[in-house]
Amino acid sequence: MKNEPFVIERVYQAPVERVWKAITNKDDMKQWYFDIADFKPEVGFEFQFEGRGEGGIYLHLCKITEVIIGKKIRYSWQYRDYEGTSFVNFQLFPEGDKTRLKLTHEGLETFPAGKDFSRESFTQGWTALIGDLLPKFLSQSPS
Repeated sequence: MKNEPFVIERVYQAPVERVWKAITNKDDMKQWYFDIADFKPEVGFEFQFEGRGEGGIYLHLCKITEVIIGKKIRYSWQYRDYEGTSFVNFQLFPEGDKTRLKLTHEGLETFPAGKDFSRESFTQGWTALIGDLLPKFLSQSPS
């Protein structure tokens, strides 16, 4: 269990194109994910954002490692001034006029011990993002 990746799947009442835009367009991402200054779904593109934990604000450093337009995006996920490298993988599967999203976050065990880097912390964060904030965003009329 300790080295198992965190996986969450949800089905959204939205077509793949809309979900893809929500996870790869910085203006859409700002509304449900994090405020990212710039984001391009291109291999090698690097981006960063701040996230808050009990220990303060953490600068997340990410680099896109794989892109299949409309189907998959994967990026590394590290923290400035902390050891560890993980990978976040978003996969989209069309199901009629709906979309199934599977998010896998692997490498959590490479981060330092502590509450902000615990599996429970990632579980809470991703469940809020993928299970609550993203579907709320997708239920609004497209911009």
